[in-house]
Amino acid sequence: MPRREPVTAPGAEADLAAGLTPEHLALVMRAFSEGLELHRGVVNRLNVYPVPDGDTGTNMALTVESVVKALDGLDLSAADGDAMGAACRAIASGSLMGARGNSGVILCQILRGISGTFAPCRVVGTHEAAVALLEGSAAARAGVMHPVEGTMLTVAADAARAAREVEHAGGDLLEIFEAARQAAVSSLWHTPDLLPVLAQAGVVDAGGAGLVLLYDAFLHVIDGRPIADPLPLPPKVAERIAGGFAADRPAQRSASSAGTGRDAGWQGSSDHSGPASRPPGASNGDTAGALGPRYEVMYFLEAPDDTLGAFKSVWAGIGDSIVVVGGDGLWNCHIHTDDIGAAVEAALDVGRPRDIRVTDLVDQVEEESWVRRAVELDGTAPGTEEPVPVTSVVAVATGDGIRRIFYSLGVHHIVAGGQSMNPSTAQILEVVESVPGAEVVILPNNKNIVPVAQQACEISTKPALVVNTAGIQEGFAALLEYDPEARAAENARVMQAAAARVRAGEVTRAVRASDSVVGHIEAEDWIGLSRSGIESVAGTLAEATCALLAKLLDDGGEIVTLIEGSGATAADTRRVTEWLHENRPGISLELHHGGQPLYPYLVSVE
Repeated sequence: MPRREPVTAPGAEADLAAGLTPEHLALVMRAFSEGLELHRGVVNRLNVYPVPDGDTGTNMALTVESVVKALDGLDLSAADGDAMGAACRAIASGSLMGARGNSGVILCQILRGISGTFAPCRVVGTHEAAVALLEGSAAARAGVMHPVEGTMLTVAADAARAAREVEHAGGDLLEIFEAARQAAVSSLWHTPDLLPVLAQAGVVDAGGAGLVLLYDAFLHVIDGRPIADPLPLPPKVAERIAGGFAADRPAQRSASSAGTGRDAGWQGSSDHSGPASRPPGASNGDTAGALGPRYEVMYFLEAPDDTLGAFKSVWAGIGDSIVVVGGDGLWNCHIHTDDIGAAVEAALDVGRPRDIRVTDLVDQVEEESWVRRAVELDGTAPGTEEPVPVTSVVAVATGDGIRRIFYSLGVHHIVAGGQSMNPSTAQILEVVESVPGAEVVILPNNKNIVPVAQQACEISTKPALVVNTAGIQEGFAALLEYDPEARAAENARVMQAAAARVRAGEVTRAVRASDSVVGHIEAEDWIGLSRSGIESVAGTLAEATCALLAKLLDDGGEIVTLIEGSGATAADTRRVTEWLHENRPGISLELHHGGQPLYPYLVSVE
């Protein structure tokens, strides 16, 4: 591999002979972040444990991105003062606050263990480096309720032991991280021998693969070595990743199934350890057991350190994949469980939970299997290996979960936008002209965007038509009738009819006092809106949502879809779902995490 000059901060080169300075440490974190971003898609693709939801690379990248943001703006060049301490505190706090998912929380603890060892040092020498890797490994293992071998915990431990052996033998800083990196790669290659689910899927551990990039980042700064590209994977795994999993390719839509409703166009094939894919409207319960616990619950817990033992004991009885990291009264908590309420109530017994996030693991796994061939979060879902459709679909949306669902239903490109974020005619037109289909259907998903989309259609060189979807809910319903082999006019007709069959609404917060047909509204009240206007007003989010659903269900219905957005909590969702079970026991409920801003809940009745 070609060598290049070490990437160090101005004026820091002289310090490298003595050890790593705070500036070097910041550069390591930036290189690590860039490496994770470079390989995010590959690491996601390796992800089959503990849940094959394809987000390990994303979670690790976002965790380290938070570290880099915490380091930005610090003056680490001062010759005196506590520059190393400031850098290490930024790494510890940034990783704690930014940790996402199981892998991100474990990585957070590794970084906190390393930075805690470095913090008292003016510069980091060989002894401190070796001890820090051991401390990071030990801290990560201590944070996991039931450690599993064949994961990034094993890779971290093997790398740390190798580094310590080199330090005992008198090795220098470069040799310590070389040994750590070599041991990490060797350990990564052997993870399928320790974890059968990896061997079954024909991959290595995703978190361990991402962790290798940390040692690469240290070598990049110390010796100028490029970040590994490609990742050092076993040849068979690399071929598997390059060729794409068989389960990544949705079965072709047959003529008999196209446009026939919820089950059209998807066949459930999988060579992952998780369940086979199901169509978007299928029952969630059928696959939950194959995955283990249904939900991933994460939150920050403000609680005295001495209460965490009791808290962990409660969690041990209600779920698995439990990771609790932090200290000094603030903890980042992660669990997979079937009982969202109990997971949150355990925190209320010892302190105050905040920033609660709940992910439906079944939906996430299925959506991921449908969209692995999409470019992650860049707006495009290209299908270079798929047949070019006669009609492509362009949708306007925001929220990561909503984007994933749209891609799973056949959308080719998503234009970022929604309430208060209206895209321009030029932005929509550019996308219409770039998608592969000879004709295009546009789903604006907001009444304010409809006229802009119509303008784009008028000036497009392609035949393009707008389906008048006033919200995300109508957009989802319309896509269930989409047939890529039909012309735009036929698609627009059947999709518009499907959208019209949905009774949709959303819940948001009033920004000012007002009057309405359902009563007086105070600023900060929760209001439920249908396409006809204000339907409910309440002091709590759950009350407003339940009242809105009661109105929408007045004319009957069989399926209620509830899409969680920013501001929705596990407790609120539990209250709404319990209300439905008690008051509408015959209703089938579909719950999705959309991540949309402004509206904690989008609801629809069919």
